[in-house]
Amino acid sequence: MSAEPVARTAPVSPRRAPLPDIQPRQRLYHYVRVVGRAVIRLILDVRVRHQERVPSKGPVLLAGNHRGFLDGPLVAAFVPREASFLAKSELFHGRVATLLMWFGQIPVDRGRPDREALRRAEAVLRGGGVLGMFPEGTRGAGELAAVQHGIAYVALRVPGVPIVPVACLGTERAMPKGARLPRWRSRIDIVFGEPFTVSVPDDPRARGAVARAAEEIRVALAAHVEHAEAGRR
Repeated sequence: MSAEPVARTAPVSPRRAPLPDIQPRQRLYHYVRVVGRAVIRLILDVRVRHQERVPSKGPVLLAGNHRGFLDGPLVAAFVPREASFLAKSELFHGRVATLLMWFGQIPVDRGRPDREALRRAEAVLRGGGVLGMFPEGTRGAGELAAVQHGIAYVALRVPGVPIVPVACLGTERAMPKGARLPRWRSRIDIVFGEPFTVSVPDDPRARGAVARAAEEIRVALAAHVEHAEAGRR
């Protein structure tokens, strides 16, 4: 008899010092994305499918699976629109924090409610931007047994926002945990799924409503990852 999957919780990040609101530098971000894509394609065999499924305008919430360190940088590089991502707060220190925030990235304390991160995330969507989240909360084996509720909270706060599932396949082999550099010409697939929305109840802040929305997102993302795996050649 197989064991039931065990829900994982994200490691608790040390509380970060308050960070100022820093306006993204759009030209710099665009230049870095263009150069970054070219460099990445020299090093890795990246295959991107169905970018057209990302709406060309208006708010979009990307929900990605999280198997390897490269997931976030690769989705940020190859999503057809410039996007802000929630990233672990441990990355935001000194000049690195300023650089990441120039690129519109949002620090989040993992493993505990982070209202400031959620406020910034909601503001991106309300401004018509693209927000990326990896709702598993930490790198895993890809079973998507559980997701953090932050993504559901944000989705419910911006009713009708299209949620686009993103499957990142092969990143855990391209750069195994502990490796300093990716493996030369490793294949990675980034597959964008069909947009969907979650139903918004009368009280979207209720704990039960958030939990149900999180489960909707988990099921849709897991199904998309499974389908993308099956279609990988």
